[in-house]
Amino acid sequence: MKKQIQAQQGFSLVELSVVLIIIGLIIGAVSIGKDIQRNAVYQQISTLFIQSWSRSYQDYYARTGIVIGDSSSAPTLKIDGASATPNEICGTALHSFMDATGIQMPAGRSEGVEHAFVYLDSNGNPQETTVCFQNVNWSEPAATAGSYVIRNRNVMVIKSLTPDLAQFLDAQIDGKADARFGAFRENTLANSTSTANAAWSLDNRRAYGGTANTNLDESQVAVLTAYYLMPY
Repeated sequence: MKKQIQAQQGFSLVELSVVLIIIGLIIGAVSIGKDIQRNAVYQQISTLFIQSWSRSYQDYYARTGIVIGDSSSAPTLKIDGASATPNEICGTALHSFMDATGIQMPAGRSEGVEHAFVYLDSNGNPQETTVCFQNVNWSEPAATAGSYVIRNRNVMVIKSLTPDLAQFLDAQIDGKADARFGAFRENTLANSTSTANAAWSLDNRRAYGGTANTNLDESQVAVLTAYYLMPY
């Protein structure tokens, strides 16, 4: 009996500590790996999706001499300017303009859905961002230093961006994340004449459709809409 009891002795504290340390290192490595993978996807969205759509927009202007949806006989320099009530151009309408001009669109989600890109948010839930083009009110510096005026400008409308992806794209395009200034802005602040910098209105603690920060790991993260200023 004494020999059996001695053979069944448990792990020492040192052995348990070593096991716990190894488990901690594995969990840390997995977490870091997820962040690296998500950043790689965000870089792909920035380079192969957003910037590629910007180039497609510019290619359309170079080939036709007008912006998307404008009148060729009486150009207004406004997106959808040929319509009595100009609106955003998205989805199949956007595809039609590109296909008619022979412009190859970014790969996007799949054939026929080139305007969309699917990605995972920080909680591992699926999200789908889409691009449209629209003429909107845009704040620009006025003649008087420190003051701003509103003018019509053509933008890429980028919908369903998680807050961290919006800030990532903002930093990539403008050099820093600022929702008020620069060529990449939150849609609600694009026409602001305030002289103060502004943070993006949401962060990843907010759940989709929520009104308060709940910070739940299983929640789908809330999304934002951004405007990306086009050169013409």
